[in-house]
Amino acid sequence: MGVDVKMARRRQPGVLKMLITNEKGLKRFLQSKGATDEVIASIISRYPRAITRSYESLEKRWELWRSILMTDLEIVNILGRSPESFFRSSNNINMEKNITFFCSLGLTSKHLCNMLTRAPRAFSNRVELNKQMTDLLHEICLSLGGENPNDFVKHIISKNVFILLRSSKQVSANFEFLQSFHLSNEELLALLHGYGADILDLSNEYIKKNFTNAKEKLLSLGCTEREVDRFFISYPRVLFLSSKNLSDKIDCLLQAKIHIKQIVEMSRVLDISIDTVRSRVKELEKSSYDFKTYGIGILTLSKRRFEAKLEKLHSA
Repeated sequence: MGVDVKMARRRQPGVLKMLITNEKGLKRFLQSKGATDEVIASIISRYPRAITRSYESLEKRWELWRSILMTDLEIVNILGRSPESFFRSSNNINMEKNITFFCSLGLTSKHLCNMLTRAPRAFSNRVELNKQMTDLLHEICLSLGGENPNDFVKHIISKNVFILLRSSKQVSANFEFLQSFHLSNEELLALLHGYGADILDLSNEYIKKNFTNAKEKLLSLGCTEREVDRFFISYPRVLFLSSKNLSDKIDCLLQAKIHIKQIVEMSRVLDISIDTVRSRVKELEKSSYDFKTYGIGILTLSKRRFEAKLEKLHSA
């Protein structure tokens, strides 16, 4: 079948010692859904436990996934990327309960499709575990004076489904980190409705480490404590960047004669790769573009809009 047996034995050695398995049945089943021999071999190599599932169990689970996704090919693509998400559990009743629970939160078919595509493991969680997380989000909203906790829960999950793969303790710690900026309840609620939701699933140690290093960098460049806080509040996604990556990006922008205050005021510029910044700065220099006079917003434009703007500058 083309299975990497060494990999399979290393990952789940007990499976190869079982007397009864269903590799032939699994192959026929997946082929009937459009999976190639290469994809099937890769699935078994990386998640050997797949060959322990009965035809009836596979059929029922596929039926549940198809109640959310539009085509068999979408499921095959997810299995090729993450076989564990489909084969990790054979508890189809639990998945059915999760679908019912997510629907009760007001999540639509479109939301469920996105969740299953991006974080399928959320459907293998115990329903009680998912409910524990939604209860925490409900409490956070109420503690901030929110009037629609149900809408808040729905918004957070639809914006950052990975939160369902984290512990309540971790999410609580990240919420407390955001509280440390001494925002009003209204401001913190607005932050969580925006970019703040994106960092709730990150490792708390990772967030604190990146924040501490970034703060030291900005203070060393003349920023005030207040400016540093506003920088992170306006764009908390910057905490995704490693300390080195953030430092290198800031240095690259400074070398282009862009002032640190401009970077702080438009932190979105840090989303751009260093190579893109360098190439755009080089093109703008040909038009004698002055960042101090015209600002740095031009660097954040899409490729098409940047090229159109560049053409106008060259014409001028």
